[in-house]
Amino acid sequence: MDPIYLDYNATTPIDPQVAEAMLPYIHQRYGNPSSSHLPGVAAKEAVENARSQLADMLGSKAEEVIFTSGGTESNNHAIKGVVGAYRDKGNHIITSAVEHPAVLEVCRYLEGQGCGVTYLPVDEFGMVDPQHVATAITPKTILVTIMHANNEVGTIEPLEEISRITRERGVLLHADCAQSVGKIPVRVDELGVDLLSIAGHKVYAPKGIGALYIRTGVRLEKLMHGASHEMGWRAGTENVIEIVGLGRACELVKNNLVDYHRHMQTMRDRLEAGIGERFERIRFNGHPKKRLPNTLSASFRGMEANVILEKLEGVYASAGAACHSDHVEVSSVLEAMKVPLEYAMGTLRFSVGRYTTEQEIDQALLEITRAVRQ
Repeated sequence: MDPIYLDYNATTPIDPQVAEAMLPYIHQRYGNPSSSHLPGVAAKEAVENARSQLADMLGSKAEEVIFTSGGTESNNHAIKGVVGAYRDKGNHIITSAVEHPAVLEVCRYLEGQGCGVTYLPVDEFGMVDPQHVATAITPKTILVTIMHANNEVGTIEPLEEISRITRERGVLLHADCAQSVGKIPVRVDELGVDLLSIAGHKVYAPKGIGALYIRTGVRLEKLMHGASHEMGWRAGTENVIEIVGLGRACELVKNNLVDYHRHMQTMRDRLEAGIGERFERIRFNGHPKKRLPNTLSASFRGMEANVILEKLEGVYASAGAACHSDHVEVSSVLEAMKVPLEYAMGTLRFSVGRYTTEQEIDQALLEITRAVRQ
C-alpha cells in the first residue's frame, strides 16, 4: 500500500506549478534584487510580481505585504513590533488560549518584559466569544491577536465581529492565518484585520518563506535590523526563489479556492462519516459548521493517541495527546475546550489536502479501524 498522507495541517507538498515557477530562479535568474544591473532588475521584478500575487489574493495593496521566513517570524514581527511601536499608548495584549505556540510563546516572552497579557477562554468548540474581547479591552490595550482558524480542530474564529469591536475601541487586530489561507477566503477588508500572517509551507509553497500583511498607517518596530530591504520593514537579501514560489501558490489559491474547498470538504466529510459509522465511542472536536473544510479532530474514548499512531501502517496523521507512564500530556487546545480526559488522550488529527483521493480515504478507514480495534 502506498503511504496515505493525512497531515496537511502540519505541512503540504510543493505544488508542481509552484516548483515549476521556482526553477528558473534556481538555475538561471540568480540576481540580487538590490543590484542595478539586468540580473538584479529581473530578480526585483520577480519579487514585486509575487508581492502583487499575494496582495491580489488578500485584497490588499502590494505595498502592504512584506516577505518573511515563515509564519513564526511574521507573528513575532507583528506582535513584538506593535509593542515596540505603541509603548507610549499602552502595554496590554489580548489573545486566546488556543493560539499556536508562535503566538502564545511571544506573548509569554512579552509578559516577562513587563507587558500585560489576557488569555481569553474558548467554548466547547474552541471558539472565542467576541464579547469577551470587548470586556477585556482596557485603556492600555494596544493589540488583539486571534488566529483565523485553529490548526488542531479547525474552528474558524469570528474575526469579523472581533474587528468591529477593535476598530470602535482603537485597538489593532492581528490574525495568524497560517491554517486558513488556501482553505477558506482570506480577505483583509472582510476580516477587518490590521496585521495578518501567512506561512508558505501550509499553502503548497516551500518551507522557510512567509509573509506579513501590514495595513497602511500601522507602525511596527523593526525585528530585523540592517539594510532597507522590503521597503524598510525587514532587513536581509530577499529569498527570491521561495518568494516566487509563494507568489505562485497564492495565485493558485485566488484562482482555484472554490474547487480546493469543495474537494477538501468532500474528502474530510467522507472520512468523518466513515469513522462515525465504525465507532460508537467517538467524539469529533471543533465547531460542526464553522470549521476548516479539511480538518477532522477525532477522539477515541479510552484509547491512547500515540498507541493508535504506532499501529497505523502507512497512514500519516497527528496526535492531540501524548501518554506517558505517569501522566498524559493533552494539547493546550483540547484543555481549553475542556475535552474530557478519556476522550482527549485518544485524539487524532486528520487533515486532508488537494491531492487526497476517495481511494485513500477508504483505505485509511480500513487501516484506522484495524489499528483502533487491535
